[in-house]
Order: sequence, then C-alpha cells, then structure tokens
Amino acid sequence: MTTAPSTTTDEAPRPPAPAPAKSAWAGLRPLVLRLHFYAGVLVAPFLLVAAVTGLLYAASFQAEKIVYDRELTVPVGERELPVSAQVAAARKAHPEGTVAAVRPSPEPDATTRVMLSGTPGVDPGHTLAVFVDPYTGEVRGALEQYGSTGALPLRTWIDEFHRDLHLGEPGRLYSEFAASWLWVIAGGGLVLWFSRRRALRTVRGTGGRRRTLALHGGVGAWAAAGFIFLSATGLTWSAHAGASIGDLRAALGQETPSVSAAATGEHAGHDSAAATAGDAAHGVGLDKVLAAARAEGLGDPVEIVPPADAGSAYVVQQIQRSWPEKQDSVAVDPATGQVTDVLRFADYPVLAKLTRWGIDLHTGILFGLVNQLALMALALALILLILWGYRMWWQRGRGSGFGKPIPRGAWQQVPPYVLVPLLALIAVLGYFVPLLGIPLAVFLAVDIVLGEIAHRRGLRTNASGTTAR
Repeated sequence: MTTAPSTTTDEAPRPPAPAPAKSAWAGLRPLVLRLHFYAGVLVAPFLLVAAVTGLLYAASFQAEKIVYDRELTVPVGERELPVSAQVAAARKAHPEGTVAAVRPSPEPDATTRVMLSGTPGVDPGHTLAVFVDPYTGEVRGALEQYGSTGALPLRTWIDEFHRDLHLGEPGRLYSEFAASWLWVIAGGGLVLWFSRRRALRTVRGTGGRRRTLALHGGVGAWAAAGFIFLSATGLTWSAHAGASIGDLRAALGQETPSVSAAATGEHAGHDSAAATAGDAAHGVGLDKVLAAARAEGLGDPVEIVPPADAGSAYVVQQIQRSWPEKQDSVAVDPATGQVTDVLRFADYPVLAKLTRWGIDLHTGILFGLVNQLALMALALALILLILWGYRMWWQRGRGSGFGKPIPRGAWQQVPPYVLVPLLALIAVLGYFVPLLGIPLAVFLAVDIVLGEIAHRRGLRTNASGTTAR
C-alpha cells in the first residue's frame, strides 16, 4: 500500500484578513479606540502640564488684583488731573525710555498706566508700566507689563510658563502639540462613550476598572465640548498651526483690520522734535487727542498710543476685552486734533470677530470671573481624566480582565469608502496642523511595523511547533 508522503512547512499560513465590518462604525470603532488609548497615553503628560499651568493662569487674574493692589487702586478723589499732567508725573519719576502708550484711569478707584518702552532692565518685548494716582499725580509704583491685556509680573510669568515653559520658541512646541491632540482625544472619547451600552456607563454599583472607566467617560463626556473649544482657540496663536490659520484668514479677506495712523494735517511731518522727545507731547497733546476720541464715542477703557514718527497720527483704541467687547479705534492728527480715521469693531470681518471672542474666552477675559471659574473647572476635569486614564492602564496591566487590548491592524476593518476620505482628511489636517499630522503618520507607521513584527514572530513560533511534532 502506498501512502502519500507527509509534508511539513517551515512557515505557517498567514491568518485570514479581518472579516469585513458589518457597518462603517463597527469597522471604525476599533481604530478610534486604539487611537484614543495610545494618543491618551503618549500625549497625556503634555496635556497635564498644560492643564496645571492653565489652572494657575485662570486664577492669576484675581491673584493679580490682590498682589498689586497698591499699584492698581487709589482712594477716590474729587477731580482728576489732566492726562498730560499725569504723564508728566510719571516721566519725572521715570525719565528713562520713551512713552509707548497711556491708559487713563478706567474706573474712579483705578490708577492711570503710563507704559515706557526701551527702559533698562525690562524685556524688549515688554514695557515698564508706571502707575499714577489720577487725582494727586502720585506715582504708586512701576512694574513690568506684557501684552495687550496688561499682564503684570505674576500673570506674565504664569502665562509664559503655560505657553512655552519659559523655554522660548522651542518651548511653544509643547503647548501646540497638546492643543493639536486635545480635540482628537476628546472627540474620540466622546464618540466611544456614547457608543457604549448604557449599563456600561453607570458608575453606581460598579468597582475596579469598570468604575474608573465610568468616571473617566462620564466626566469626559460633560467636558468634551470645552476641551474641543480650548484646542481650537489655542491653535489660533500657536507657532505652526497659527500661521496656517492666519494664511487662511488672509486668503479669505478675514484679517483683523487696523486704523490708519497716517497723519494728514497740513503740518504733518513738521513736528519732528516733539516726535522724538519721548514724552508723548506731540502737537495738540494728549488731552485734546483724548477729547477728540471721546467725541467719537470711545468710552473707557482706552489706550492712547503716541505717533510713531513725525508723519504719524495718535491712535486711541478701546481695550475692553470683556463682554460686550469695546474695540473701536480712531486716529487723531497731532497737528490739528482732528480725527482722520475711525474703525468700529462692528465692521470687523466675521472671522476676525470670532477670533477675538475665542481668544478672550480661552484666556478667561470675556466673561470675567465666571469665565475664569469655568476654565478652572475644565482644567481640573482634564487633570482628573488623565489620572483616571493612567489608572485604567495600570488596572488593565494587572490583569483585571475587564476589557481586552485592541489588536493591531484595526485599520484594516475600516471599509474603503470610509478609510479613503478619512486618510484624505488626515492629510489636510496634517498640512494645517503639523503637530497633529506628523505624529499621527508616525503612529500609524509604527503600528503597522509592530504588527508585522508580531505576525512574523507568530509565524516562526508556529513553524517551530510544527517541526517539533
């Protein structure tokens, strides 16, 4: 009797490809879950730093009022001195540098700020704010100031820590990386949470990893909209994505406009001596310039910027960033005291307004204390979510048995009619938000490579077992 020779193979057959998904979501869910898990693990340290520093920044507005009470407030007097007299008092105490701007007292108990640029010992990007009692002319102090919101040293330090960890431009990559991924992680978690059965979303009566998951998902679902908003608005002034957003706004004609500061009076250009005096006493002077701006409806708070040179005008602009926004501005000819240009916030392009509101809401200014408390709540929620996320990872590693790791190759289950548009969307996002697109491409490449390595190891193991038999 003849028998067929037995054959052995050195390579086990490749497992069949994953079965086609029953629906687009059934195929997409494993990929979203895997991306949410690994992005959360790897990005969470950056998000944790952003959340802690953001919490401190939201609290810094109220802390600033306490720490710098002497500089910011004065007893209410009977009659305010002319703005020019207040500036003269500031210049007498601090003759160094040049006057960059003046912010007249916006409230009866508030000081006037005279900002000096080019002063020794002050960061070139900052100004020295001299605080003057508007009733007596007493100089109440001088502090370094940063930005259009008038941040003083405490808030400036926290702001820069939140933005770049005090590392300068290289440090901005951390905050942009966190902002680029926050919306992806929040959005993915939100979709995953609402796709789960209601029983698995219940906290009461559960324990272990399931309870942690319920807390993580429940808080995340409530806070997701806030996280997505913070991510989108944070990217508007980031280094790389912010530049892309700026280019897009320019292409659409939605840039933030500015009032024309060109002087048009018959004596424009004839006041060069005053233009270089550094005391803001150009032409008609600060008091008439402020009166001209008031006549155009510019109420407090305002900032007066002296002419940049002999051919420029004064610029008076409203600086209220709380609701309702007051951002109107006018240019005043220093020779005649006449208003030469007017720009109303109501005339801003739509995207310029949305950007202004979004940034002010992100920084806790738009709705004052309520806004700041909401930001603190979001920061605390993000800190808790990160801690719960790592706890779930730890509980999974200790063999709790609840929830199995998503296998590699989940992307293969996504139907082509979903996968192709998804890849196109990722490519577009990667172009405009490089700190999202580049890491995402690396993640997919590494995931595929590791999956192939695991597959080949499995083949060798199977081949060894077959040979031994």
